[in-house]
Amino acid sequence: MLDRSATQASAVPVVRDIIAAHHLSRRFGGASDSVVALQDISFTVRDGEFISIVGPSGCGKSTLLKILAGLLPASDGEAYLNGTRISGPRRDIGVVFQSPVLFPWRTVLGNSVLPGDVQGLDKARIRERALSLLNLVGLSGFEHRYPWQLSGGMQQRVALVRALVHDPAMLLMDEPFGALDALTRESMNVELQRIWLERRKTVVFITHSTAEAVFLADRVLVMSPRPGRIQDELVINLPRPRSLDVMNTEKFGAYVRQIRKDLNAAGGGIE
Repeated sequence: MLDRSATQASAVPVVRDIIAAHHLSRRFGGASDSVVALQDISFTVRDGEFISIVGPSGCGKSTLLKILAGLLPASDGEAYLNGTRISGPRRDIGVVFQSPVLFPWRTVLGNSVLPGDVQGLDKARIRERALSLLNLVGLSGFEHRYPWQLSGGMQQRVALVRALVHDPAMLLMDEPFGALDALTRESMNVELQRIWLERRKTVVFITHSTAEAVFLADRVLVMSPRPGRIQDELVINLPRPRSLDVMNTEKFGAYVRQIRKDLNAAGGGIE
């Protein structure tokens, strides 16, 4: 006899955790003068999920991102990507920093294909993918320009293409729009959401801005002042795609107020 409950259960898609952080801590300095930057951080990120992490300056957000990127070891605890422990830099992780860090002697296309050059990937395939991504971010026709010929927002789009060109499992973004003016920053938020909806990469996004965190994320993790801990988690139940008009709604404002309440309760100021 057919077991209908088992059949129905097997039809339910399994949502995988791409990232799993278990009790991460990080200390700097020696035994007598150590500074605890992070303390007992645990969270998971599901496949295709967009997570924002918000917190005051000095709370360890960038330190956490560097641990996830394999650029900095944890003092305690472990982080995993697709079930494999992160113990150093990995090819399946893309990183976008606040500064685009583009090579001035390379063109837009040359900067875009850099991960493929470093990793020895098929040049024709990486070039084709880079051109497709440049078109996706609105830079078609700028392939042979140099960084100094681009605006700040355009340079960050190139940095985003570079981070995506080798098809990483996870994209880490450390305040990528923090240095942009307010109007350009809002435009880049809308653009990033559009790219994410099309590509569905798993994203961890660090920001100081509560509004930016809410606008972009499926979930927002709120960190305390140093030593950084996850003090709250908000599921953002706003329909996608989101236009900038959503920022004027009561529901959006309620999320922002809750984050600010969390931060003020912990003694951390933020936008």
